[in-house]
Amino acid sequence: MPDLNASMFKLDPAPKVITFDCYGTLVQWYEVLLREIDATLAKHDANGASASAILESFSAQGRRLTAERPHRLYKDILRIGFAAAFREHDLTPSANEIEHIASSPMTMGPHPEVPDVLRRLRERYKLAIFTNSDDDLIAPTVARIGVPFDYVITAEQAQAYKPSRQLFEHAYRMMGVAPEETVHVAMGMYWDMKARHELGLRGIWVNRRSETGNPDWLPYAEVSDLDEAAALLLPAGG
Repeated sequence: MPDLNASMFKLDPAPKVITFDCYGTLVQWYEVLLREIDATLAKHDANGASASAILESFSAQGRRLTAERPHRLYKDILRIGFAAAFREHDLTPSANEIEHIASSPMTMGPHPEVPDVLRRLRERYKLAIFTNSDDDLIAPTVARIGVPFDYVITAEQAQAYKPSRQLFEHAYRMMGVAPEETVHVAMGMYWDMKARHELGLRGIWVNRRSETGNPDWLPYAEVSDLDEAAALLLPAGG
């Protein structure tokens, strides 16, 4: 973890709630989706397409679809987005195959260090999830994490997707806290760090995939996993 992280992150004022993105940050989004896409490609002539290329295409589709109005449920974003992503690579999986991939977030388990870190953080803070998901889609995922959250705020509840500030503002109203009484911890640079920057929030970027951050959305502390995030949030083993 770079030394500059300490200078970019302050616990004063003391936060009341630590807010987390879920997919990728807490649970194995990339790992599960890449595996499911690979399994689908194995049933087709992939024409040289890779699972990572399909997932990258889906991410672009997701940015477009989540910005459209009226609000769509995330399960529909997943179905429409993955069908379009495969078409970009001249592939047409069956509706059942697309549905299997779109349902896979319900099966995602936590990264190995996550449950222990969350249990330690719960001793000092309230915990919340801010997710671009639906209530029923995220529920089994949160259950798999195995640690209670005080709040689970979804795009379905807010009728808006990150990086829109609408989801964040809805969440603060529901939690009864001011934005400056929180710290946002997330893997998503576009989905979370962008919104966090625009709202002036303290943030910790969990860079699990050794990506390059966007300097336009500083300041944020950069860590490689939740253990390193806990070192910032629970200094000196607090």
